[in-house]
Parts: sequence; C-alpha cells; structure tokens
Amino acid sequence: MTMVAILSGAGISTDSGIPDYRGPNGMWRKDPEAERLVTYGPYMADPEIRRRSWRMRLDGPVLSAEPNVAHRAIAAYERTSGNPLRVITQNVDGLHQAAGVPARKVLELHGSARSVVCTACHARSAMAEALDRVRAGEDDPACRVCGGILKSATVMFGQRLDPVVLGNAVSIAKATAVFVVVGSSLQVQPAASLAGIAAEHGARLIIVNAEPTPYDAVADDVVREPIGTALPALLDRLR
Repeated sequence: MTMVAILSGAGISTDSGIPDYRGPNGMWRKDPEAERLVTYGPYMADPEIRRRSWRMRLDGPVLSAEPNVAHRAIAAYERTSGNPLRVITQNVDGLHQAAGVPARKVLELHGSARSVVCTACHARSAMAEALDRVRAGEDDPACRVCGGILKSATVMFGQRLDPVVLGNAVSIAKATAVFVVVGSSLQVQPAASLAGIAAEHGARLIIVNAEPTPYDAVADDVVREPIGTALPALLDRLR
C-alpha cells in the first residue's frame, strides 16, 4: 500500500463556483477591501465590519456549492484504491466531505465556513442558522448562549491555525509516500511549508496548479493542465 496525501487549495473549488483569493481573477485582487471583512482585528473591533461581513456571507457561494469532478475523483480514489488517503485542505467549503471523503480523513487547516463560533464562550452552531437570522433582520447576530460576538468558524487573517490540526498535518506530510498539491499557490504559511516537509522526508511531490508556486523547483512533477481533467487522470495512475 502507498500512502497518499492531498493538499488542496482554492483552485480545486473554482469549478464549483467558489472564487479563489490570489489568482488572476481572485477575490483580493478584485476587491482588496474585502480582506478586512475576514481579518480578526477589524472584525472584532468594528460592528460595521461585522455587518458587512454577514452581508458578504449571505450572498456567498459556499453553502450552495456542489462538489465538482476533482472532489469526486478524490472521494472515488479513497473508496476504491486500497491505499491510505488523507486530505489536508486550505479550503473552508466542506466540499471534500460533501463528495464522500470521510470527515475523519479530512484536515481543515483554516476551519469551516459551514459553522459559526462564539468568540466568547466558543459555542458552535450552523452557518445556515446564523444566515437565516441575518435574513430575518439581525444584521450582527449575537451568540444565543452568552450574547458574545459570532464569527464564521474559519481561521481569519490575524488568527493562528489550530496547533493540533497543524501538528497532525505535519505528521501526515512526514509519513506519506506521495504528496499531491492541488490548486494551491503555496504562498500562505505555514500550510505551504507542508509541501517542503513532505519532499524533505522522501515523498514524491506532485504539484497541480495553473500558476507557478515557490515549491515547483523541489517537485518531482508539475502539472499545469486544468484540475478537472488532470487530477482524475493523476489519481488513476496512482492506483
């Protein structure tokens, strides 16, 4: 058996209608001010930022998005290949799990946009429920348990990754035989460093991304073809 780990970034979800952040048509390039809406300091300090953030999420594509062919190919590989698979994702859309990858095999480095968390008491609830409250007229819904400030259960800019989740991701990168990076610019640390860690520990490093990344020089293979066609073909070869 060959252990395979996949690090997925925003590029894997663009075919599901979720824009990436730093690509040529990325969200931050189109609207740099939008980054403030998902930055922890301004979000916590400014009620107007929170109101704008909730409106942005109300119109966002994540909750209505469906897995695409790349997500489904990974789920099919997990079911049928006989090889151990772990998915480490920088995405917050939950589409790997929606495609059928067991939740226990998915590490969400940046959290989940499908839940909200109270910044005071840490109670969690569904994002869909919070958005229903916004639609009903609550422009900055508070925690129903303690009245604290609610935020998406994602790691905002200015917040640290969960050290347990990151530690598990590092352990996977060190142990895997094949490390596939899909749709990630590999510019955001510490997630990007997982590619280097895997290569340093002997993994075959494969990068599937439309644009060059800082780790292309240490990769065994670099694939520029569209993810929707390249990834299913690659996973077939890894069976």
